[in-house]
Amino acid sequence: MKKQSMWLDVDKIDKCSSLKNNIKVDVLIIGGGMTGLSTAYHLRNSNLKVCLVDQDLVGHGVSSKTTGKLTFLQELIYSKLFDEYSIEVANKYLKSQKYSISLVEQIIKDNNIKCDYKKVDSYIFADMIKDIDKVKKEKRILESLGIKVEELNEMDVPIKCYCAIKVGDTGVFHPLKYLNTLKKIIIKAGIDIYERTKIINIKKKDDGYTCFTKNNIIEAKKIVLACHYPFFLFPFFFPLKGYLERSYISASKSNEFKEISAISVGDQTKSIRYHDSNDSSYFIYLNGSHNLNKKYNVKENFEHLFKDLIKLNMKPDYIWSNYDIITNDYLPYIGYVDDNLLIGTGYNTWGMTNGSLAGKVISDIILEKDNEYISLFNPKRKMPFSNIVSITNDIYSSAKPFIENKLVKNKKFYPKNVVFEKRNGKDVAIYKDSSNKEHIVYNKCPHLKCSLIFNEVEKTWDCPCHGSRFSIDGKCIQGPSSYDISYKMMKNDRK
Repeated sequence: MKKQSMWLDVDKIDKCSSLKNNIKVDVLIIGGGMTGLSTAYHLRNSNLKVCLVDQDLVGHGVSSKTTGKLTFLQELIYSKLFDEYSIEVANKYLKSQKYSISLVEQIIKDNNIKCDYKKVDSYIFADMIKDIDKVKKEKRILESLGIKVEELNEMDVPIKCYCAIKVGDTGVFHPLKYLNTLKKIIIKAGIDIYERTKIINIKKKDDGYTCFTKNNIIEAKKIVLACHYPFFLFPFFFPLKGYLERSYISASKSNEFKEISAISVGDQTKSIRYHDSNDSSYFIYLNGSHNLNKKYNVKENFEHLFKDLIKLNMKPDYIWSNYDIITNDYLPYIGYVDDNLLIGTGYNTWGMTNGSLAGKVISDIILEKDNEYISLFNPKRKMPFSNIVSITNDIYSSAKPFIENKLVKNKKFYPKNVVFEKRNGKDVAIYKDSSNKEHIVYNKCPHLKCSLIFNEVEKTWDCPCHGSRFSIDGKCIQGPSSYDISYKMMKNDRK
């Protein structure tokens, strides 16, 4: 069993070099996931000088850890938008998601992209009796919006189901194969991509921004923040706008491929799809989603996933976890957040569909083209009055782990080979591997100094406040942090 996303097991990819000199561009895209690469793709034939940077390898961030669905049937989103806003807003969101799916399909067709794309039927279902009425309400709203919906009492998947609805015209694909091909198209069009190039600071100036890497400077007239968590904005931007959700995912070899994608609507989300490639088929299963701030024992959360797989008679070949930003009003943030600073984030677990959409919306904004979805996703939009309670809860949830983990660093659930102590006056965290080698890191996230949690399953140090992740030796592998936490680095810094 591999403790990584199955999508990372792809054929050898062409890597790009890191930035070696100072440059000036019209548009700097920070982040090489679905949003960043889609934006670059739609800007490739413009007269603008565009470059894209990623702190790691393009496509290897959050986009590589999704379930790879392209669907407009997204749990109870239309009921929520109807209740929170109006039927008109629900309809516009529906149109945006169908538009995004058609965009991806057209890009795949135009460029003959081999990414295992399959048309499938999508389901939402109630795995508890109390949720049946919620599924039926979603059906009524979808039908009022002109969608053909079929209601069923069971699905052709091994999951308990009391009620389900089904729609067509949705898809599944291999996200990294798709993104790797976009990368090649973008480079061929003359857009520079710099990998392992981390932006550590941004300063605003009259005609744009100055961006700093460790050794170089990028002068940009416009910046697109396509890096999942908007870490260059005011630090507490997202506690006022939403929260982080963590989920646990597995992929198990299967003897069959079913043209099905499904997700439950209850408190314990269950997400299902099948993947078919040249060599084998897989059953992809997600379970145990929760607010990042509320559960710290990653091993226990994975064990819940394993118990479900045993019931399903499945043995995982891959396991991994992922983070999603959940917004308080259920809509993504896509567009300007400041002068010449654009963002695409907050996709509410539907990053493949909304990330592709964001790339088109952002590029249209930059090119001053009309796009009917600009106002819907405006990051500066007014929040409904009902969001006041959500904002209060999110501020509390963000502060809670900061305080808790300052007070109690050595958790009861940690194995004996994980220790938190002081060395040379510094708070450090130590993991001893099977050969008794010590892996020592600084026990504070550089982002906002939250104490870290040890992820025993994936062998990472995770920030419970805002989702930064670090390798066992302290390399930053996921933001919002821009810095590493290795003990070796600290000793060198003291010299």
